[in-house]
Amino acid sequence: MKVLLTGVAGFIGMHCAQRLSARGDEVVGIDNLSPYYSVDLKRDRLKQLRIDFHEVDIADSASLASIFEKTKPETVLHLAAQAGVRYSLENPASYVQTNLVGFANLLECCRRHPPRHLVYASSSSVYGSNPELPWSESQNVDHPVSLYAATKKSNELMAHVYSHLFGLHATGLRYFTVYGPWGRPDMSPMLFARAILDGRPIQVFNHGEMQRDFTYIDDIVEGTIRVLDQPARYAVYNIGNHQPVALLDYIAAMEAALGKKAQLEMKPMQPGDVKATYADTTALADAVGFAPATPLDQGLQRFAEWFKRYYGYA
Repeated sequence: MKVLLTGVAGFIGMHCAQRLSARGDEVVGIDNLSPYYSVDLKRDRLKQLRIDFHEVDIADSASLASIFEKTKPETVLHLAAQAGVRYSLENPASYVQTNLVGFANLLECCRRHPPRHLVYASSSSVYGSNPELPWSESQNVDHPVSLYAATKKSNELMAHVYSHLFGLHATGLRYFTVYGPWGRPDMSPMLFARAILDGRPIQVFNHGEMQRDFTYIDDIVEGTIRVLDQPARYAVYNIGNHQPVALLDYIAAMEAALGKKAQLEMKPMQPGDVKATYADTTALADAVGFAPATPLDQGLQRFAEWFKRYYGYA
């Protein structure tokens, strides 16, 4: 199967590309190598892959259309996005260009060259501050609390339109706090690991009164590819560990994985953040027979081993 994978130099993108290639699929990868975080890390991820790579920005409609015309992918896995809740307060224009303009360009390409299935990354952030836990796909998501979340909700709506009008088979995946080897440097595992190993304090927001549904990267990949293989006319699924962990317990697990205690700097809640996330994964399990379940201590141990090796702490 020929798969067009956007955001292939990203954290989830690299791991999905590895799995798809390993099973014999032909992967055409595109990425604009945005400097939002380390381009060196992105290039190192690409070195782990054997794919047909194109440095393309999805906001460039002509270049994206050319890739579709030349490659005619059978399926599309769309993971390219401007990520991060807090950064959306600083640079909203990048979210509009990539997550809205770029996604609209992608949908137009899929309309002209219909794939068997389009699977795209949504986010748990679409649930906003909803206090009704666990979060399920049947709940209202009309009240996002960050621009990032609003763009992801918009993606779901846009995909629905193209499914309704043009018969596009499209599935959105609401990812919940993904972590693991080769992760994003702006996410807490990387930030915390570096600070702990360097002997610097870590910032603990909302004074530790937070919970996250941490989901290990291998589980994310398994669920994503299972969904990719089973086209739906239109669907949206949570993909999380269904096991929220208190922030202070998460830090303790990180300390155990690294073999070093953390210094804590308690901070107030950050704008755009939410107190807790918790995925109901019933719909995903019903659809593809799988739901994430890797225990946090196992996942963090694998992450810590990679982190020390990659950044020279070993």
